[in-house]
Amino acid sequence: MELTLGVTLAVLGAALAHAAWNALIKSGRDVLLDTALVALGGSVVAAPFVLVVAPPEPASWPWLAASVLIHIGYYGTLAGAYRAGDLSHGYPIMRGSAPLIVALASLAWFGEAPGVAGWAGVALICAGVVSLALGGGAHVSARATLWALANALIIAAYTLADATGVRASGGAVRYVAWMFLFMGLPFGLIVLIAKRRAFVAHAAAHWRRGLAGAALSGASYGVALWAMTRAPVAAVAALRETSVLFGALLGAWLLREGQVRRRLAGAATVLAGVIALKL
Repeated sequence: MELTLGVTLAVLGAALAHAAWNALIKSGRDVLLDTALVALGGSVVAAPFVLVVAPPEPASWPWLAASVLIHIGYYGTLAGAYRAGDLSHGYPIMRGSAPLIVALASLAWFGEAPGVAGWAGVALICAGVVSLALGGGAHVSARATLWALANALIIAAYTLADATGVRASGGAVRYVAWMFLFMGLPFGLIVLIAKRRAFVAHAAAHWRRGLAGAALSGASYGVALWAMTRAPVAAVAALRETSVLFGALLGAWLLREGQVRRRLAGAATVLAGVIALKL
């Protein structure tokens, strides 16, 4: 398997979609309720697809179930990071720390060892997102950093689980459609039970936000999983983290978190990593 130009462009589009739904959650009035709304919205968006898409092969179901459980922690730590700090602080740490973890784990998990250029690309991407996270202007707190680091570990865990599951599923579309049907249900129901009145009122006023975020999330992750059936997992995971470029710019311009020049310098480092992955 190799990282072709077509796969590269598809994953970059997925990165933009991922940054957009995170910015949508962060820009709302209640991060926790918006996160739950997007999580449940994923089931609504996926429902029509499972009517026409066959279930994945039985060998993939244990991995799908593991991913659903792992995503409870993912949504929880995501909301925690955005409640404690800025998008331009938490998002780069969450998305930038995960590729190196995945690269190291996939060496043992899949036997996929990146070449010298691949390792250089992973390192450059991680260095770039760290510089984005630590750039001045963002509201930085130890609590937000810890939430973001916890989220990064969870991202690595579900990436490996889903990469294994999709390869055993008989097709990326089959796996993604059924995964999104179940993925957000546990977390969404937990929030609904804990904050029933607030959530119902929030959903009535902002249901379009939930569906939009779910659609962006589904498209983003679906493309990433498809790419993992066509290219090495570590390379796809690292390339997908170019979403930090879009996240940093959305945080600086849309959410007015500032420090555009510093974030562009970090973006240039990440782009250098992407070029190294292509060598």
